[in-house]
Amino acid sequence: MGYRVVDTDSVEPKPDRPCECRKLSEPGGLDAAAINRFRAEPGEQLPLAYHYHETQQEAFYVLDGTLSVETPDRTYEVLADDLFVVDPESPQRAYNPADADGPVTVLAIGAPPADNDAVAYDPDDE
Repeated sequence: MGYRVVDTDSVEPKPDRPCECRKLSEPGGLDAAAINRFRAEPGEQLPLAYHYHETQQEAFYVLDGTLSVETPDRTYEVLADDLFVVDPESPQRAYNPADADGPVTVLAIGAPPADNDAVAYDPDDE
């Protein structure tokens, strides 16, 4: 048996992200899923770019605020306590709109964990 408690505030944010991103998988000892906590101020996006994953399914659970998720078909507004699920090969860009009232905090879960399977997506190429 194994158990761990992770103080997520003690995990240093990644410096190369457009918003605060705390990668929690490694501190939690997870190997079957990737978990990140994002906090985006108004005008900030969560991922580095509009993208899709070749093999990973993603779920965004909004802890507080409202998350906007742009897809090729429409933009979704995901409220606190709602879950937004993205299947593999489904392009998306998650962000906090510039006119938002405050930050959005999101727990992002991806499975299986997959390094380097994100593919940049350009909606103008459609």
